[in-house]
Amino acid sequence: MRWLGLVCCGTAAMKSAANGFRVPSQDAAAAARGEAFVATADNPSAIYYNPAGLTQLTNTTLRGGLNGLYLHTDFQPPASAPNAGTTYHVADHLAAAPQFFLSHTLKKIPVSVGLGAYAPYGGSINWPGDTGFNAVAEKGALTYFRFSPVVAYQILPSLSIAAGALVDYANLDLEQGLRANPSRFKNYFRFTGDGWSAGYNAGVLWRPLEKLSLGATFRSKTSFQLDGKTRFELQPLPELSAPTQRTASADVDFPMTVAAGISFRPTPKWNFEFDADYTDWSSFGTIVIHQNAPPRPFDEDLPVVLGWRPSWMYEFGVTRYFDHGWHASAGYVFSENSVPDTRYTPLAADMDRHFFSIGIGRTGKKFDFDITYQFGYGPNHPVTGSQASSKPADFANQNADGTYSFISHAVLVSVGMHF
Repeated sequence: MRWLGLVCCGTAAMKSAANGFRVPSQDAAAAARGEAFVATADNPSAIYYNPAGLTQLTNTTLRGGLNGLYLHTDFQPPASAPNAGTTYHVADHLAAAPQFFLSHTLKKIPVSVGLGAYAPYGGSINWPGDTGFNAVAEKGALTYFRFSPVVAYQILPSLSIAAGALVDYANLDLEQGLRANPSRFKNYFRFTGDGWSAGYNAGVLWRPLEKLSLGATFRSKTSFQLDGKTRFELQPLPELSAPTQRTASADVDFPMTVAAGISFRPTPKWNFEFDADYTDWSSFGTIVIHQNAPPRPFDEDLPVVLGWRPSWMYEFGVTRYFDHGWHASAGYVFSENSVPDTRYTPLAADMDRHFFSIGIGRTGKKFDFDITYQFGYGPNHPVTGSQASSKPADFANQNADGTYSFISHAVLVSVGMHF
C-alpha cells in the first residue's frame, strides 16, 4: 500500500521524457537494454512490457522501482523576435516516479497472474512568462497512473499468451496567458480536470527456436471525460478583473500502443534484442474544453487544435550474463517527434530524441536488483510557420516559433523479492 501511495503521489512530478507525454521506462533492467524487452520480459515488469512473459517466472515475485530524472529543455526565440538572443529554460528540472509489479505462477496449471501500478504517461512543464509564447502555453501538468491486472497462459512450452485490464486515472492542468504582454496586466486562462478510464492489453511470447524469441504487446486507447473547472482573469476589463471560475470538462483520448520485438541469444551468456514501438498520437487531434455559461468574451466551447501524429520508437539492447547471477546491459532508443511544427506546443516541446543507457544487476535466489543510467539528447529543433492552437494566442498574435533543445539524465533502480 505504501508503494501504491507513492505511485499516486509521485507521478505528478514526472516530466515528459520522450514520445509526447509517454513515459516508456518502467524498469531498470529493461531501460538498461534501451527498453528492448518485449521478447525477453523475464521479470515482473513484463506486466507492462509484455504480460505473456510472466509464464517464465516461478512462485511469487515482487518488484518495485524508482525512475529519477533530470530534464533540461531550452527555447531560443527567432531572430526577428524582440527578445532574440535570449535563452529560456523550463523550471523544476528534477522529477521521480515509482513502479510496482507483483506476479504469481500457479503450481498445478500453466497460468500466471500479475498486478502492476505505474505511470505510462506524465508531464510537467513551466515556462517563464516572457518567452513570447505565453498566450500559446505557459504551464502544464499531467498526472497519470495505471492499475493493470493481467493473466498469462502457457499454451505450449514455447508459446504463451496474456490479456489484462487497464484501470487509469488522469489529472490535467493547463494554463496560458490572454495577452501578449504578461507583465502589464494580470491575465491567464486555466483548465483543471480529472477522471477515470478503462482499457485492455494483450501480449504473446513465442520461442520457435532455442536461440530465438519473438514477442508482441498491445495496449488499447483509453478515453477520458475530465471534469473540473476553468479559471480566468483578464485585467483591466471590469467584469473580469477579479478571478472568475466556471465548471468545465474536456474529452481526451490517450493513445493506443503496439510493440513487437525479436531476441537473439547466440549463447546462454548473450541476449541481443531489437524492438519497434508504435504510439498512435493521432488521438490528440482537437480537444474541446466545454465550460458552463462563461462571461463574454469567452465561448462555451474552446477548441485546442493539436494535430499530433503517430510516431515510433526504435529500441536496441544487449545483455551479457556472468557467473553468480550478475549481468550487464547497454541500449539505444531513437524516439520520433510526435508534435507537428504547424501546431507546435511548448508544453510538450517534442522532437526527435536519442537515448543511450547502461546498467548492471544481479539475480539471486531471494533478491535481485538493477541500476541503470540513461542519457537523453534532442538536437536543436527549429520551428517556423506554426499556428496557435487556441483563440487566446490568435488574439495575442503569438505562436511557438523558435528553436528548442533537450537533454536528460535518468537513474533507475529496481529491486525484486522472490517468495
